[in-house]
Amino acid sequence: MRISYILNALGLVLIYFGVVILTPILVALIYKDYASILPFLASSAVSILTGYCFRKSSEDAKNLNDLKKTEALFIVALTWVAISIITAIPYLFYGVTFINAVFEAVSGVTTTGATILTDFSQYPKTFFFWRSMSQWIGGMGIIVLFIAVLPQFAVAGRQMFFTEAPGPTEEKFTPRIRHTATALWGVYILLTILEVIFLYLAGMPMFDAVCNSFSTLAAGGFSPHPESIMGYHSSTITWIVTFFMFFAGANFALQYKFLVSRKLKTITTNSEFMFYFSIVMIASLLLSGFLVLENNYHIASGIRDSFFQILSIITTTGFASKDFELWSVSAKVILFMMMLIGGCAGSAGGGLKVVRVLLGFKYMKREIAQTLHPKAVLSIKLDRMIVSHDVLRQTLGFIMFYFSILIFSSLAVSIIEG
Repeated sequence: MRISYILNALGLVLIYFGVVILTPILVALIYKDYASILPFLASSAVSILTGYCFRKSSEDAKNLNDLKKTEALFIVALTWVAISIITAIPYLFYGVTFINAVFEAVSGVTTTGATILTDFSQYPKTFFFWRSMSQWIGGMGIIVLFIAVLPQFAVAGRQMFFTEAPGPTEEKFTPRIRHTATALWGVYILLTILEVIFLYLAGMPMFDAVCNSFSTLAAGGFSPHPESIMGYHSSTITWIVTFFMFFAGANFALQYKFLVSRKLKTITTNSEFMFYFSIVMIASLLLSGFLVLENNYHIASGIRDSFFQILSIITTTGFASKDFELWSVSAKVILFMMMLIGGCAGSAGGGLKVVRVLLGFKYMKREIAQTLHPKAVLSIKLDRMIVSHDVLRQTLGFIMFYFSILIFSSLAVSIIEG
């Protein structure tokens, strides 16, 4: 690998990320939180200066158009590490320890949603805005953002884009990869603005509406309210967040195609989306039945909390409308199953991805049929297209790797806790 190319690309991202970090200063000025200006000025300076040094030390690699796949992979990995560290810097100014600051930052940019905060009252609004904004940037993908806005990544962006893409196949629906990235961010921003408007009209304070919308579309779950969405005590707000969580877990490229074509068959003929829709509907209705029969819920509230919590779990958003720790074992089992699936490929959701689960089922079905009919030539199709052996191999490898990490990490945590 050519280190100069890697440093050049990483430096470019860090310089522009340093500019993005200045955004919370506007919130600090609006709410007269002048003490919060320094944290973001400092972290911005660190990001810009580090990026400048990287660029200066790699002046012989100004042309990034011939990036190799391994170099693109390394750039994406280093970018996420570097951005996570820089994202943690503002937290240090609020009395958060280094380890906790890094944890909160990584949880934010990766849209994991786990938090170390216990007392929300000791932090200003600018702090919570940065938490949600870091999730929003990470939700669509940091590399996708800079491919959309930086002309330097016009050609090299292809390798980096598909390295970061959260799915088993490459999906480019415009001639230029930069236009694809811009289109994805366009849908992302549009949905965010719409949710802010709906939440505000439903009675949520504007600041909370912005922060919760950032976290919803990023499928991250950070909320400025210590009790998450259930703290607003509004059925309307719960349904609005539920609606937008569904779209956060759906493929943004597919949503863009639907907006352009304005034809319902664009989504109804998509195997992954219909599988995702079916899972959400079936699991939510089953869960609502358990809540009504085993937890004495009213039918309306049972349906509302079921759809909300199923979508919160399957998209890995992590919002809560109720304390589901109090639910029956049957209800918890359904939620656990949803946690293993995740959102669609090309969405902000985490997990295995619906398309991989679908391909896994199709593969098992083919193997059973192949056992019964050894001489038959059976292919696996997705949206009427034959899935190549390479994609199937990568998908099965990913699933095995995913569950291996899950098992070993679970054992490690059990040993530590023990």
